[in-house]
Amino acid sequence: MAGLYWKVKTYLEDNGKTKAEIGLDGNVKLRNDGAGEYIHTWNVDGLAKPSDSQLTSADTQATKDYNNNRIRKTRKSSYGDIGEQLDLLYKDMLADKGDKTGEWFKKVKAVKDANAKE
Repeated sequence: MAGLYWKVKTYLEDNGKTKAEIGLDGNVKLRNDGAGEYIHTWNVDGLAKPSDSQLTSADTQATKDYNNNRIRKTRKSSYGDIGEQLDLLYKDMLADKGDKTGEWFKKVKAVKDANAKE
């Protein structure tokens, strides 16, 4: 189950508001008073603050987006430094392995296989 941030993000995107900012400097601000998260500030032109039922209906997509975001972060750290990746590609090209037999491809595939998106 996704948190409020991801539900609000999904609600905004579903309503064409991809430029809306959620956060301290954004036009949507979330708070947690100890009893749970809630929308503290809503200043989105042309779109009403979502109801609880609208946020609940966004949960499936929000959870998928949240999970895929975590997977992207894991993949990024697992791929390693871009310089090392380019070095692997260079070595593969020198060895005429610029295809699925190269070390770079094998490493990237292993990371993607271990961290599949939904």
